[in-house]
Amino acid sequence: MTDTSVRVSREWLALREPADAAARSTELVEMVAQSDPGVGRTIVYDLACGTGSMSRWLAPRLPGRQHWVLYDWDTNLLRHAAAAMPHAAADGAEITFETRSRDITRLDPGDLTGASLITASALLDMLTADEVGRVVSACVGAACPALLTLSVVGRVELAPAEPLDHQVAVAFNDHQCRTVGGRHLLGPDAVGFTADEFTRLGAEVMVRPSPWRLGPGEARLAAEWFAGWLGAACEQQPELSGATTTYGNRRWAEATAGRLGVMVGHDDLLVRPR
Repeated sequence: MTDTSVRVSREWLALREPADAAARSTELVEMVAQSDPGVGRTIVYDLACGTGSMSRWLAPRLPGRQHWVLYDWDTNLLRHAAAAMPHAAADGAEITFETRSRDITRLDPGDLTGASLITASALLDMLTADEVGRVVSACVGAACPALLTLSVVGRVELAPAEPLDHQVAVAFNDHQCRTVGGRHLLGPDAVGFTADEFTRLGAEVMVRPSPWRLGPGEARLAAEWFAGWLGAACEQQPELSGATTTYGNRRWAEATAGRLGVMVGHDDLLVRPR
């Protein structure tokens, strides 16, 4: 995306990668693998690939020769994605790749020519309605399946629960739908909006839950996520800052110690042309 987009750091992407891998819907991947005709190479376009976590997760689960086209506007992230590409498919077949530095919200259908599969991860909720519309149009124009994973849906559960959890969650969801540099983000509305757009253009859409479930083994991620979650909520509603000081310190300490259970709701979409 562009310089006015929501930025994510390489460190954060690396920290969340194991939780992302555990959360994505394997059922949808099995559908993709079963629908692959297995003739020639599978050409996969990875939109806003970041450090390449989607390719590292998905490529070894698909059979046959694959060629990945990694799209991202951040050339530093593209370099890291290229350096860590997997080399073999599920059946040992060769995987090749190329990188393209590009704003994926400005894709034309011709940019996806030859695609066998289009993928993206943790992307839709950071786009506007117009940007999703352009991505959907490009995907439909490519006439191939699209696997779009890990879009937030506005559901968060903490265990043990506390009264302030709900108030913070509401403020955070409002923050996800904020306007950044003139761009009004879809946030938790992205999955429903995207599914409706694909359906309107005649595609078949399947949605499956893909929640993060963080426990003691993910204490560092839980603590980092909680700090960002509360910080965004207070940015959206500054009056929360004073009311949540003690709450925030206690919850962060629980997360750091592995005593805070966290469920963050996401959905995955598999889109197929009819």
